[in-house]
Amino acid sequence: MIDRAIASKITELLAKYPIISITGPRQSGKTTLAKILKPKYQYVTLENPSDRLFAQQDPVGFLETYQNGVILDEVQYVPALFSYLQVVTDARQRNGEYILTGSQNFLLMEKITQSLAGRVAIFNLLPFSIEELKNTEYAQLHWENQLINGFYPRKLVADIDATSFYDSYLQTYVERDVRQVKNILDLDLFQRFIRLLAGRIGQLFNQNSLGVELGLNNKTINAWMSVLETSFIAYRLNPYFENFNKRLVSTPKVYFYDTGLASHLLGIKTKEELDIHFAKGSLFENLVINELLKVELNKGKRPQFYFWRDTSQHEVDILIQNGTALEAIELKSGKTIQPDYFKGLNYLKKIRPTTNLHLVYGGDQYQRRTDYKIYGVEHLNKILE
Repeated sequence: MIDRAIASKITELLAKYPIISITGPRQSGKTTLAKILKPKYQYVTLENPSDRLFAQQDPVGFLETYQNGVILDEVQYVPALFSYLQVVTDARQRNGEYILTGSQNFLLMEKITQSLAGRVAIFNLLPFSIEELKNTEYAQLHWENQLINGFYPRKLVADIDATSFYDSYLQTYVERDVRQVKNILDLDLFQRFIRLLAGRIGQLFNQNSLGVELGLNNKTINAWMSVLETSFIAYRLNPYFENFNKRLVSTPKVYFYDTGLASHLLGIKTKEELDIHFAKGSLFENLVINELLKVELNKGKRPQFYFWRDTSQHEVDILIQNGTALEAIELKSGKTIQPDYFKGLNYLKKIRPTTNLHLVYGGDQYQRRTDYKIYGVEHLNKILE
């Protein structure tokens, strides 16, 4: 077994909350982790039609049957259950009674935010991180190969080739999750939307452009993007909100939760193909942002990540609100540090002198300079220490 960094924080909060939820993409290891943490808990999956029907038709009887140590898997299939969970856990006052898992983002589900506020600790479990894979047989010597292989546990542990795994993953995702989150009739068009989005990683989310290519209006494009966010396929990185006395871009950027899936959608199968691909720099950005997200999520935190760009095209790839400090991080896939890598950081430093400046590049060194800290991919965990 590969230890999951999030496990210690979940264990801590099991003793403080009646309900723990573990959400994340399909195949990210949620159920496996829950069973490892609490091997003696009863396990019920609401993907099972009979259990789902029981929970839907008799939620009170269902929660009387399954209590005092239960893992409820894929609980998003019966969202009405959340209200009943509130009642029974308030009455029983047992910490750690239920572990809920699901492949939808509960924070985006109105039912859980209304019903279980103050009663549930919410964790997002993403696929493996580079740090978790370090010193295992699944670690890659080059970040390029790790980026292409992706981080899904089943793919790595079972050594499934990318084409077989991701084709199956997309098909399962579209058939199960998309139909559940939103009744999209043209699933082929939706899959085309996902592929077009992969080609726009690291770019501003231009709804008009996507709408023209797909023959859809902005409202539909935005709704479809929300489906991808709810089911942990892709996400929007918002621009930083502080003015800095300049006009700022207000449109978010788009990234994928797994770079292996994004590479598959772009037809990239080898390091050599990545090296000459137009999206190499954007995929490197995506890789680093994902790894930093995992660092924060594995601590049980809600990441406060942004990018910064003004209308004069000055830009920094990531701004992270780290307590009272602001961390500015520039991302460059090149393996040799160039002076122009610091252009955006230098400009931001002039207008906000207290900002901490970082560069992540495609090489392998860690350097502390007078004004900057420089990191190779394997040193990312140092940024938010």
